[in-house]
Amino acid sequence: MQRDAPSPAALTESIVAMTHCSPTDVVSPSASTLYTDTAGIGPDVVLVHGWGMHSGVWEDVAGDLLNDYRVTVLDLPGHGFSRPTKSGYTLAELAQAVAAATPTPATWIGWSLGGLVAQQVALAMPERVTRLALVNSTPCFVQRPDWPHAIAPVVLRRFAEELSQDYRMVLKRFIALEVYGSEHASAQLHRFKTILSRRGEPEVTALQDGLAMLESNDLRAALQNLACPLLMLMGQRDQLVPVAAGEAIQNRLPNTRLHVFPRAGHAPFFSHLPEFMAELRAFLDA
Repeated sequence: MQRDAPSPAALTESIVAMTHCSPTDVVSPSASTLYTDTAGIGPDVVLVHGWGMHSGVWEDVAGDLLNDYRVTVLDLPGHGFSRPTKSGYTLAELAQAVAAATPTPATWIGWSLGGLVAQQVALAMPERVTRLALVNSTPCFVQRPDWPHAIAPVVLRRFAEELSQDYRMVLKRFIALEVYGSEHASAQLHRFKTILSRRGEPEVTALQDGLAMLESNDLRAALQNLACPLLMLMGQRDQLVPVAAGEAIQNRLPNTRLHVFPRAGHAPFFSHLPEFMAELRAFLDA
């Protein structure tokens, strides 16, 4: 949906006209099952949120970009306003559905799990992605014999096991991890919870599918074929995606731009918004 004279509030408060369904009316991921909203004037930018979240987390970033870019935000399946889908879909299937629901060509900005989705789109459909910005994201989220820069597999599996027992507690712990180590963590935690409460809780099956994608996908080798400029924005104190992951990717892809925000955790667009926007705009305007 596109508007004249958009405002930041319009981007995050409006709801795209779409057919809603009950939690039991599940389908495969497709463009028609995803909530999207587009506002602004200029080159296209697509923002993809992370695990357990929804597109409302981008409200400050989107609001800053609206005067110069046409910004599209979306909710991943089973998150926010998007319809639940059948469980067990692959990263490739999700990327195909997300790409079909968004403008092309565009700059893609993906946070955490959203960055994994954005990478898959850029690799499988390079004509759709002019620039790629990864925010606290990586091509491989789980430690492997040749990749220590990630979460230990046992930690991710424990999250998955606990989801079926008390998913609210798992979400609470995960959100706390996202702000851990950053300045003003308590205030950021409160704001995270406030934003997330606006659209209800994500579907447990969507959370399980997201963790499965994080555990099973490794895009490091494929990333060598990335055809567009790459920016990596990372937090110095991130407990989920260590800075070493970004440094390793930069060593493999020398043209990658890497910026680390001092004293930032997993969400620098919350804790370091002015600095974050300065780095992002320098990349977009290059």
